[in-house]
Amino acid sequence: MERILVVGVTGAGKSTLAQTLSSRLGLPYHEMDAVYFNGPDWAVNDKLTEDVSRLAAGSRWIIDSLGYPEVRDLLWDRADTVIWLDYPRRVIMPRVLRRSLRRTVTREVLFGGNRETWTGWLSREHPAWWAWSQHGARRREVERRIRDPRFGPLDTLRFGHPDDMAAWLAAL
Repeated sequence: MERILVVGVTGAGKSTLAQTLSSRLGLPYHEMDAVYFNGPDWAVNDKLTEDVSRLAAGSRWIIDSLGYPEVRDLLWDRADTVIWLDYPRRVIMPRVLRRSLRRTVTREVLFGGNRETWTGWLSREHPAWWAWSQHGARRREVERRIRDPRFGPLDTLRFGHPDDMAAWLAAL
């Protein structure tokens, strides 16, 4: 495990797990949303492919993302391990709702200086809406990639419940 992708739907705990693994394994951690969103009003990094190419070219890293479409294949081609947090909606939704509520109330500064807002809750782009609407599509995309012979050499760890992931992490 030298180049790890932690994948799953919004709210699964990708960033938390990636940070923990980074500390335990001594791997540099890169938060994909921080690379993707780099300015006010959720501005998208116009050098995303270049920046992710540079990160993926490294010999050791951990990234918390399936990968945005522009860079997805690049990340999957370079990774040696995929850790899939394949949790059901009943696990994901309370997590993402609590996190978004906390971020909104505390006005926590996120990627590119942005914040979650009360009006943002009405947007289809809000993490709660996104987690709900993209759950099935994300599962199918990861499943398709795992079955793709091109990614056959990847070591894939799939966890269906946080307790399973916690047990694996405790044994690591």
